[in-house]
Amino acid sequence: MNLSTRAQNIEPSATLKASTKAKQLKAQGKDILSLTVGEPDFATPETIQQAAIQAITSGQASYYTPTAGIPELRQAIVAYLHKYYQVDYAPSQTIVTDGAKYALYLVFQAILNVGDEVLIPTPYWVSYSEQIKLAQGTAVFVETTSAQDFQVTVEQLEAARTPKTKALLLNSPSNPTGMIYSKEQLAQIGEWAVAHNILIIADDIYGRLVYGEATFTPIVSLSEAIKEQTIVINGVSKTYAMTGWRIGFAVGNQAIITAMIDIASQATSNPTAVSQYAAVEALSGDQSEVERMRQAFEIRRNKMFEALQEVPGFDVLLPDGAFYFFPNVQKTLDQCGYTDVDDFVDDLLYEANVAVVTGKAFGAPQNIRLSYAADQQTLDEAVARIKKFVEKKQKK
Repeated sequence: MNLSTRAQNIEPSATLKASTKAKQLKAQGKDILSLTVGEPDFATPETIQQAAIQAITSGQASYYTPTAGIPELRQAIVAYLHKYYQVDYAPSQTIVTDGAKYALYLVFQAILNVGDEVLIPTPYWVSYSEQIKLAQGTAVFVETTSAQDFQVTVEQLEAARTPKTKALLLNSPSNPTGMIYSKEQLAQIGEWAVAHNILIIADDIYGRLVYGEATFTPIVSLSEAIKEQTIVINGVSKTYAMTGWRIGFAVGNQAIITAMIDIASQATSNPTAVSQYAAVEALSGDQSEVERMRQAFEIRRNKMFEALQEVPGFDVLLPDGAFYFFPNVQKTLDQCGYTDVDDFVDDLLYEANVAVVTGKAFGAPQNIRLSYAADQQTLDEAVARIKKFVEKKQKK
């Protein structure tokens, strides 16, 4: 049986691939410390778990739901955005999806025709480009650097714009860099997109995970025109430690949301019922656990930043949000005799028993990504192993 060209051309998720490899080695008895997947190490808050149990015992979770999600959850999303974004939407402008990743997939399927271009500032999350490819669109990468804090400028976007440019993908706080755009930067980008009728896809999944003096500004809160030009992507996985529940959502232009609902109706029928009832509690209930987890991530970030600065050759920026470090390791590669970051990552896994993700997958072949969504002991030991590994390689 011949596979489709689509299937043959797709690249598997690099983060999931790295995580799977780490789990396989751990299952073989290896003492592997994994800093690969962006998954909170906390259990889902008890109140959310109880809401799910109640949905099961009452029989609510036993049946199909509307494709776009149960009315209670769509209303909870609208209320959530009113509270945290200071913007108003109708429930009909929302769709609940099987994770925020699937919301992104549906957007691309709904808006892209063959050859349509989507601007993606680099470094970028690994699935963006592959999802665009699956929709027969073209990902156009706009390179940013650590010198500019990985923040794309309007001038760069304008230089990359062509008559085929359909959308701009904006992720703030960013995976993998943790960078956050300021209100002023977002206003400039939003006004540029409106002027050129370019759809903004705002991936806000890390919007509640912000540290220090940094603040998250929802781009849709800046003006009605920018709001009309934007599809918001979000979900409960990161903020509420609900990665396994698989609930995301998209909000925005009615025609686009309706098209996404129609596509989803032929793909998944509906998101998992019990997870939707849990998500209602997550968005609408007590938020104290969110702040407790955020504070824990901030403490880990601060300690890990100090430790990473002691690793020879690592050039590390302090992230403002999310839960990743994305150090430039080119000096380390040079000092240790590596010509390819993938070889360095492989040796870290097999010789130092530490799993990280290669920066190549994010469009940055001089970097690696390390998640600090792990307990402090694991983080301390992982960085100590990396430092010892690098120092050993330097002596050879």
